[in-house]
Amino acid sequence: MDVIIKTVKGANRMYKSIEETAIDLGMPEDQVMRLIYEGRIRSVYDGQQILINSGQFSTYFKQLERIKEEIEIWRATPIPEDIDVKDED
Repeated sequence: MDVIIKTVKGANRMYKSIEETAIDLGMPEDQVMRLIYEGRIRSVYDGQQILINSGQFSTYFKQLERIKEEIEIWRATPIPEDIDVKDED
């Protein structure tokens, strides 16, 4: 419960901990750590903990929303009827 309260209180903070970032992204902490080590998530070490700039995920969330919308449009599109093609062999 403490983690959720910390995330809500610090929702507008520029830098977040690995735990808070994992909650925001909806993925396990060890996956966030792996992405940091791979260089796919930028982070800084302040001498005590690894901090992640939360601003780098704004495009990620925009793209995620766009992809969700495209999937819904695709699901709502009816499948066209079969075209009866005659083979002239």
